[in-house]
Amino acid sequence: MAEAHQAVAFQFTVSPDGIDLQLCHEALRQIYLSGLHSWKKRFIRFKNGVMTGVYPGSPGGFMVVVVSYMSYNQYRRLDPSMGLIAKEHLLMFRYMSTDSQRIVGGVLVGTGLWVTIIMIMRNVLKSLLSWHGWMHARHGSVSWSTRLWLILVKVFSGRKPMLYSFQNSLPRLPVPTIKDTCRRYLESVRPLMEDERYERMEGLTKDFEKNLGPRLQWYLKLKSWWASNYVSDWWEEYIYLRGRGPIMVNSNYYAMDFLYVFPTSIQAARAGNAIHAIMLYRRKLDRAQVQPVTCSVTHIRLSLFYYFVPSMCRTLPQYECMFNSSRVPGVETDVLQHVNDSKHIAVYHKGRFFKVWMFYDGRLLLPREIEQQMERILADSSEPLPGEEKLAALTAGDRTPWAKARETYFGRGKNKNSLDAIEKAAFFVTLDDTEQRFEEDNPVKSLDSYAKSLLHGKCYDRWFDKSFNLIVFKNGTMGLNAEHSWADAPIIGHLWEHVLSMDPLKLGYTEEGHCCGEPHPNLPGPQRLSWDVPAECQEVIQSSLTVARNLADDVDSHIFPFIDFGKGLIKKCRTSPDAFIQIALQLAHYRDKKKFCLTYEASMTRLFREGRTETVRSCTLETCAFVRAMIGDETVREECLSLLKLAAEKHQNMYRLAMTGEGIDRHLFCLYVVSKYLGEDSPFLKEVLSDPWRLSTSQTPLQQVELFDLVRHPEYVSSGGGFGPVADDGYGVSYIIVGENLINFHISSKHSSPETDSHRFGANIRQAMLDILDLFQLEKKTK
Repeated sequence: MAEAHQAVAFQFTVSPDGIDLQLCHEALRQIYLSGLHSWKKRFIRFKNGVMTGVYPGSPGGFMVVVVSYMSYNQYRRLDPSMGLIAKEHLLMFRYMSTDSQRIVGGVLVGTGLWVTIIMIMRNVLKSLLSWHGWMHARHGSVSWSTRLWLILVKVFSGRKPMLYSFQNSLPRLPVPTIKDTCRRYLESVRPLMEDERYERMEGLTKDFEKNLGPRLQWYLKLKSWWASNYVSDWWEEYIYLRGRGPIMVNSNYYAMDFLYVFPTSIQAARAGNAIHAIMLYRRKLDRAQVQPVTCSVTHIRLSLFYYFVPSMCRTLPQYECMFNSSRVPGVETDVLQHVNDSKHIAVYHKGRFFKVWMFYDGRLLLPREIEQQMERILADSSEPLPGEEKLAALTAGDRTPWAKARETYFGRGKNKNSLDAIEKAAFFVTLDDTEQRFEEDNPVKSLDSYAKSLLHGKCYDRWFDKSFNLIVFKNGTMGLNAEHSWADAPIIGHLWEHVLSMDPLKLGYTEEGHCCGEPHPNLPGPQRLSWDVPAECQEVIQSSLTVARNLADDVDSHIFPFIDFGKGLIKKCRTSPDAFIQIALQLAHYRDKKKFCLTYEASMTRLFREGRTETVRSCTLETCAFVRAMIGDETVREECLSLLKLAAEKHQNMYRLAMTGEGIDRHLFCLYVVSKYLGEDSPFLKEVLSDPWRLSTSQTPLQQVELFDLVRHPEYVSSGGGFGPVADDGYGVSYIIVGENLINFHISSKHSSPETDSHRFGANIRQAMLDILDLFQLEKKTK
């Protein structure tokens, strides 16, 4: 085979005349080009590390400071070293001329001045970013204090920031006071508890606030002074990595393709463009050329410029773990494995695993060349080895059996080599043998099937431990399945927006539907991975598959595009789109279950270093009052509208608190962890953390709006992504606000619960959205 020939660097034979070496020049050339590529990448990383390390300074700024300092001293005839060369104990100056001594001393002092300026700018910027008064400004108005703050942030942020430039300037996540957390907790549960239970909870809260709470808080304060973020490491470990249940459905989430556009129906071609775009994004990450994610300051326009607040946190570990990473199972806890570089991807098709190199001739493969490799895999008619076809089911079942099987059967030999090829791959690709897409004549069933396929597939055709899986279906539709422990959804969403924006418009396809370009005549083919799976291991695989299938079959998914109106019309109501949707979800849930429930809405804490998420408890007293008014028969429209505005204002305020580090749930979680370390039993914390989130919600943000022209090309919209239900008797709801006229909802629940029905809940959401909009009577105002 061609790949076997290319893999041999040289051959030798022993004869009476000696040893005859037959060098393979092509193989040696590939080794040379590979080494050159590796050293280029190392140099770029070193350079970026230097640039990030001195930010907001720069090498140009260093030259300006040093030359200006020495020129000033030359003009004033001063000693540029400020007497440094006169110190007798600096022996190195004794061997230099007087002019050399002055130059070296001036450079040293100038460098010290430059470093001092950098440290001052960093600390000033950190202080500026610790002020969050701009978030409480009334929409559409900008106070003078906010204007001044914006200008100072712009001045001290420097020019042309790189991906990790703001890491050293972001403030640390503050620890809320025990008193504030307890007060806000009681306020959040008041609408959910009867008077008797609430009074009992109030007593537990006051006892905790007075006795155990301050002691736990002291340890948490100590950690916040020592660690860069007092939440993130414990959150990653205890919420994600220590979980022993399946991560499929319970943790992993998915992202969908375009809703209405199908760039090509050729599976290999779609994979070629997508894989190439993903690898280009990885290269930008390696070079720190991905622009820091920023959050606009309520879209304030000041003079002729938009001013942005840097909000890139936890980016260093999250973005680094996007590629070349895998979650490795352990008996008690999993670990995240990451390698600095990987030059191949792992591909699964019809029960076989392949290793595909992404570089040749010292360069990244072009889309048509990647398509060529995918075509070879699709044309491969070999049968799976015993135990190979459903091997990935181990990653879909419980973690402990997978950890024990990995240690027993995959620790050496060909199994270890093949497993390493998967776990150390840049990412995982599944060439799915089913067809999925949105069908206009059957929208409900087609989208529901599409979502379930991305969420769990056949339970053995995705490697759920990989940082993410690219899934390309037989008809050219594609999607992602992402592991959750290494990062939150906006990180993978940033990558996916890049891929979708490049695929049809920048990379494009030929008229026949193939990738642009020509196949490579000498490209080595994919390498088929080899396995030796004994019968005992196959039994473990089958057991994990049974667990996974029971879980997958229980998932009730419903995805529907809400096309009646979007954020454009909601803004005319002078209401936050997110608050509008969250209140609609509360109204829909009450109509669905005839009761309120503890509601989780994910909020980002990007304003702080290594920030991940915080919870907005969306079921508030104000929202419940509005819902009761809406379902009442005698409530007038004006009263409902007034209650709606109060509920929306309350929701926005809670969202601000969560974003600015004043949420309660991460604080309570960390207090609980400290109590466990100290061996203290807290009835208050135990009850708080045992309450299930029966309505778990999340908004998928569209972060790079400049990549999509939804005015001219409204068809180029993604339908977002979703996740599985959090509670057995609850709902999971993800939504994405796309453009001005579309909101896509992803709803999940469990068939086994008699209380839930995703399609029924979807109908209630749609009706709730329409009923709330009707309160504003926009049609009458327009007339």
